[in-house]
Amino acid sequence: MNGERAAFPWEAALHAGLGRMRLSAKDFWAMTPRELAFALGTLRPLPPAPGRDALAALMRAFPDHKE
Repeated sequence: MNGERAAFPWEAALHAGLGRMRLSAKDFWAMTPRELAFALGTLRPLPPAPGRDALAALMRAFPDHKE
């Protein structure tokens, strides 16, 4: 993209905040984009990756091929 950033999706943010979440305009405009993203659930912590033992158990339970 030649170093250019994509425009912020204001239309989608307005639809989500005012329509889906039913925020008042005052409350919507008081939020930061990051707060809105967290409220919508788009920024959530990733679950931890399975450890070695859990991965080995999954590989035994769901082998790639039958022997």
